[in-house]
Amino acid sequence: MSLRAHRKPIVTKFSDLGLAAPILRALQSAGYDTPTPIQVQAIPLALAGRDILGIAQTGTGKTAAFALPILQRLATDRRPPQRKGCRVLVLSPTRELATQIADSFRDYGRHLDLSVAVVLGGVDHRSQVRRMERGVDVLVATPGRLIDHLGEGSIALAGTEVLVLDEADQMLDLGFLPSIRRIVSRLTSKRQSLFFSATMPSEIGKLADELLRDPARVAIVPVATPAALVTQRVIHVETANKLSMLVQLLADPGMSRTLVFTRTKRRADRVARHLDGAGIGVAAIHGDKSQSQRERALSAFRASKVRVLVATDIAARGIDIDQVTHVVNYELPDVPETYVHRIGRTARAGAAGIAISLCDAEERSQLRDIERLTRQAIPAEDRRLPRSVGQAKQGASLGSDAARARDEGRGSSAPRTHGTATHGKARHPAGSRLHRSRPVAETGRQGISRQQGDRRAGSY
Repeated sequence: MSLRAHRKPIVTKFSDLGLAAPILRALQSAGYDTPTPIQVQAIPLALAGRDILGIAQTGTGKTAAFALPILQRLATDRRPPQRKGCRVLVLSPTRELATQIADSFRDYGRHLDLSVAVVLGGVDHRSQVRRMERGVDVLVATPGRLIDHLGEGSIALAGTEVLVLDEADQMLDLGFLPSIRRIVSRLTSKRQSLFFSATMPSEIGKLADELLRDPARVAIVPVATPAALVTQRVIHVETANKLSMLVQLLADPGMSRTLVFTRTKRRADRVARHLDGAGIGVAAIHGDKSQSQRERALSAFRASKVRVLVATDIAARGIDIDQVTHVVNYELPDVPETYVHRIGRTARAGAAGIAISLCDAEERSQLRDIERLTRQAIPAEDRRLPRSVGQAKQGASLGSDAARARDEGRGSSAPRTHGTATHGKARHPAGSRLHRSRPVAETGRQGISRQQGDRRAGSY
């Protein structure tokens, strides 16, 4: 008896995935024809009812990878949602991401007559209560505000059939694990669960073991690998000279749409004020900004009314804006995975991008952690002043940076590396990018206290 090898059919179009005609019509009208690798792998599994743990960098089409099969499920099995409930619950770590996910569901399901609602902080609470009275098909929520509604009894989750946890690693970074467990405790064990994350820290594995049933794992790129088309570069500089170095860098007209990341919201405001004083069009976005301020800043950046957007780490997962030419790490992040998320804001949709990190003496350990995580040495150059000049300028550092500046001398003996970065040769896989812009963390009315003393909470 001869054995014939069974090959999986090659998927080249969304129509090959077995999606309903109304969904395909919406995709076609939006100009989407070719699915991305994460969509090719995840959609058939989700349609088969499998739990999924998907690992893929932001910008690879994760939203459509879960939204399309969910819409297919809702369209095939039409039934009214439970009063105050939802058939599908999508949890997002940030307000802007939640809004964009909801918009994607509406866009792809425009011909299906399905109801979509968003529950998040920063907007009227009562209107959300009224919106949920009759129930909805899809509810996209941030954990903080959803916990508020659950506590008040204005939302019920017993009838929820599908749970999506998007940007799962960011959820954990922001201290939302207790909230996630409280939310999941309200769900039926018969649900389908879809988890998507850009990185795979051990905590995500533990959460997946706890909440997923025999999940199919879909990994598109090696975990914590920077996008291939991002040219990376490190500049060693004294803390006190970072602002002047940033202004020098931005003198390059090629830095036409630049994201600058800081660790704290106070630092973000100070950097933005300094750049504004230097005549550079700039806006800042962080947790202390109101929702309208955040939206105005993102809109101005997206429309090129300002060429620089200064953001804290909470915005790193939320910003998905085309044609970001440069990402500047004004300060290196404490969590090395965050570096990958930050620089992933550039080199979108097959374009090239440049990531520049300003590294002072106290950040050498963070740099080593980043290089260890990404398994690559980042080309570096030394722009530090001679020790005598550097020490004389230490007192000019920003606020709490004074302590770092006093320690600058200790880093003078650290090894120095030199080199010139080159663009990666790898190309992004062909396919439509079914994402839009997004950032900013959500804490709900209970505030950052849910982060259980995480020292990074003050940065948000």
